[in-house]
Amino acid sequence: MDVIKFYRRGDDFGEFSNFSYHRVYLKGKYWPTTEHYFQAQKFAGTEHEEAVRMQKGPGFAAQMGRNRKLPLRKDWESIKDNVMRDAVYAKFTQHKDLKELLLSTGEAVLIEHTTNDSYWGDGGDGSGKNMLGRILMEIRKRIRNEAQAED
Repeated sequence: MDVIKFYRRGDDFGEFSNFSYHRVYLKGKYWPTTEHYFQAQKFAGTEHEEAVRMQKGPGFAAQMGRNRKLPLRKDWESIKDNVMRDAVYAKFTQHKDLKELLLSTGEAVLIEHTTNDSYWGDGGDGSGKNMLGRILMEIRKRIRNEAQAED
């Protein structure tokens, strides 16, 4: 089975990174990147949500979202996967080129390969959950199924 590893924006399949500069429209607003959206949802309904959205780049948005001095919403752990699903679905349905790129991966296993994250990524050694890769594969299947339903 084919395996596609991604992580950095500029690398092959770097578009799969939440740091890639692909604007998404969610919750009635444009977000510069899916990272901005994801991190902001930790503070949904507070002034911090908009402050994260307005950060200059995805790294700054991530930094602010990880700041535990800010009040993290109480249900975050239970909803974070669905927040990521919404962001990834928006990104790959709102950008035709990205949709085509994702579909072009066929049945390949998609892996966010990084030692920096063992939840969203593979932990660098394959021991991580690779939730971003799993969600990308789930969204790829969903987009295929929606296209078949339209035919």
